[in-house]
Amino acid sequence: MAFVETLPRGMFIDGRDVGGGGLTATPVHDPATGEVVGTALEGGAAEIDAAVASATAAFARWSRMPASARGELMHAAAAAVLSELDALAQLLTLEQGKPIREATLELQRFVHTVDHYAGMSKNLRGGYVPNLDHDAHGLILRRPLGVVGAIVPWNFPTTLLANKFGPALVTGNTLVAKPAETTPLTTLRIAQIFSTAGLPPGVFNVVTGLGAEAGEALVRHPGVAKIAFTGSTRVGRHVMAAAAETTKRITLELGGSDPMIVCEDANVDAAVKAATVGRFFNCGQACLAVKRLFVYEAVYDEFVEKLLARTGRLRIGPGSDPATLLGPVHSDRQRRVVEEQVAEALDGGAELLHGGKRPEGESFDAGFFYEPTLLLEAARDSRVATEEVFGPALPIWRVGDFDEAIDRANESVYGLGSSIFTRDLNAANSAAERLNAGYTWINSPQRPYDELPFGGVGQSGFGREHGIEALDHYTETKSVVVRRADVETER
Repeated sequence: MAFVETLPRGMFIDGRDVGGGGLTATPVHDPATGEVVGTALEGGAAEIDAAVASATAAFARWSRMPASARGELMHAAAAAVLSELDALAQLLTLEQGKPIREATLELQRFVHTVDHYAGMSKNLRGGYVPNLDHDAHGLILRRPLGVVGAIVPWNFPTTLLANKFGPALVTGNTLVAKPAETTPLTTLRIAQIFSTAGLPPGVFNVVTGLGAEAGEALVRHPGVAKIAFTGSTRVGRHVMAAAAETTKRITLELGGSDPMIVCEDANVDAAVKAATVGRFFNCGQACLAVKRLFVYEAVYDEFVEKLLARTGRLRIGPGSDPATLLGPVHSDRQRRVVEEQVAEALDGGAELLHGGKRPEGESFDAGFFYEPTLLLEAARDSRVATEEVFGPALPIWRVGDFDEAIDRANESVYGLGSSIFTRDLNAANSAAERLNAGYTWINSPQRPYDELPFGGVGQSGFGREHGIEALDHYTETKSVVVRRADVETER
């Protein structure tokens, strides 16, 4: 437990660690063992006030800094995180549960995203309109919003933070982040690293605590200009309503129930690999995970046989074991939700092909483990078909043709990601146009790219992260008319 004693505590406000006299210290548990691996304070309105005040003061300086200088500081901060990659990956695995390899990949992705937006610092542009009027031209200024509140969930605590941190800071905003109460430790350590690397005090603040207290105070705070939220659709609706009270800008990246279509001409081996990684990466706890699978009749048996074999080779264990491919579900509560969804599908006539239970053995008893689960032909109105399944369970259905596959894929109220495997260019193009989703992968694993905008439609939210498009959500435009001072205005 010596390593545990070094974990950060408190909050990070105005460039320093902040304690909290009288605040409750919440234990953070390892999902693989149930052991306490650290603590974080339950901040509330007072701590949010302090963080917003610090961010507001820093905004006056940060927003006036040359954009290239902001970019250089962000590059330095990203490099500092990369230099502590191994220790951060261990910390992330301890509090989140994911395999150490996936934790490393997540942090590498965090660094890439921060670097990506830092690199945009020399390419921020406004607009110019010539000959707007007699001896006059127009300018379109792009200005930062002010203080941004970032609310980040527990499934990808660092990459989902980077999606907000990068575009917010490069455009001149300052940030107050509220991590999930179960995964605050890596975020707090990153804040310390950023400060040591030279990020000015108040530019990036972290307030830990419960969503109903710290999160609510952040969303309703009159000094916050924008809320960037990633989480469930249910909570997203509440954030949207609360932010409307002070007409805040919002970006909502919410739930998903991503469909994957496998056509009769697909590269079956590639599709099986993509489905396995797409469903079971991070124990299925990903917004963009493959959550509904539609396979053409002609390749159904071959696909299911190969998927079953690949799923059966997933080694379950604690994330700290380098051999682990499937770690625990993040919490007992989350595991129970998945168990209930699977049980309801089986009661409704679905066939259990693999898994469907907790693994047996003393090494699993203290953690929140659940076997990778494959279900065949669940009812179309079952919970695994209509709800987001945030865990390692994948329902599979036969489809007869392209139109049926598209119609079934579009039955969901969600519209985040989607994918199709086919060699038919016409089918691929048609799927890209017809699938109701913010993202479609064609013959590709479900990996988001910083270069492309990412976000959903329908109950999956609105606004975009990633891409140059994300900058639009962290800036406002201002129109300016410039006329020569020595020219008399004509009426």
